[in-house]
Amino acid sequence: MNLIKKYYYGDIPEEKGGQDKSTAHDHSKEWPMWEVFIRSKAGLDHKHAGSIHAADAAMALENARDVYTRRMEGVSIWVVESKHIHATESAEADAFFEPANDKIFRHPTFYNLPDEVKYM
Repeated sequence: MNLIKKYYYGDIPEEKGGQDKSTAHDHSKEWPMWEVFIRSKAGLDHKHAGSIHAADAAMALENARDVYTRRMEGVSIWVVESKHIHATESAEADAFFEPANDKIFRHPTFYNLPDEVKYM
């Protein structure tokens, strides 16, 4: 009878391709990092919950569930491999968002509203 053993992060023995703990850390054998997004209730948006390491998307979903929703905090989980996320640099934020400040017509500060319009 064949038994299937499921390995989790850090559990893989060296004879199965795991890393010898006495050797220097080799980044080429690391599992990729995944960003985790959780939706707490139906109808709300997903919020970034944190990061995990996993070998593939299925393992990332399982690990995210185990780490970030232990107390039934979520109804939906998204995982995205970190290398696929592109973001602005905070040092370049002023230059990146500056063109939006030139378009004052997008800001309703100079429109006159009638008195009948409330809660605008």
